Amino acid sequence: MEALDHVSAISLAEERVAICGDWHGNIGWLRMLTRALPNLAYDVKTVLQLGDWGMDPVETDVLFAEAGIERVFVTVGNHDRFDLISPLFAAHPGAAVRVSEITWVLPRPARLNIWGRTVLSLGGATSVDQRWRTEGRDWWPEEAISDQHVAAAVAGGPADVMLTHESPAATPVRAVRELLGTNPNRFPTEALEESAKSRARVSEVWDAVRPELLMHGHMHTPGGGTAEDGRRVVSLGRDVQEDNLAILDMTTLTLETPSLNAIRNAARRW
Repeated sequence: MEALDHVSAISLAEERVAICGDWHGNIGWLRMLTRALPNLAYDVKTVLQLGDWGMDPVETDVLFAEAGIERVFVTVGNHDRFDLISPLFAAHPGAAVRVSEITWVLPRPARLNIWGRTVLSLGGATSVDQRWRTEGRDWWPEEAISDQHVAAAVAGGPADVMLTHESPAATPVRAVRELLGTNPNRFPTEALEESAKSRARVSEVWDAVRPELLMHGHMHTPGGGTAEDGRRVVSLGRDVQEDNLAILDMTTLTLETPSLNAIRNAARRW
């Protein structure tokens, strides 16, 4: 992966954008999404992807171009290739880096202006499955959200929308609370403690910049909820799950979340 271009500021005049949860390198799923998108939202030209991306950006360019998608911005997750991504960030600090004709990887943190709205991207999360992974091969310490990431995100001031891979702590999304409370995959206690610290860092930023809407992936648990102060949180599903795709109207910050069945039917009309 190499840097083909880099920019320190991103400003788009689009009314609607697509938001996608984890893809995990699933090219078959992405092929279905890109076939469905022109039928579901013909006007959408930009995709904001929320981490655990895992794609070959050159391979996916053809799919995006055929769907009329002109740009994809990736908020990195915890299972992305930091051995390839970190050197790009080091060479171009604070800049979004273009890694193909269409795909850009966002720095940590990043701010975008879309239809006059401030969008804050804060990538990263702590893996609860580190015990079953090998550092430097399929797990990297750079996945974690650092104190420096938090400080830089807060210093940027208020935001209308926040894009993360990790969930905030004390999330209003009931499905995520239930997942965290039951630990169905029996992850070890020490991993859960580190994961809780990661969510606390997201919450620190969330409470400081106070976005009307926060959207995240990572939990593989679709759902939404509203905090007592009215701030909304949406947890997107992973590839092949419900609610992996959402269409965000930047003028109203309302969402459309096509069902899995609707995506499949729209893809068949390709």
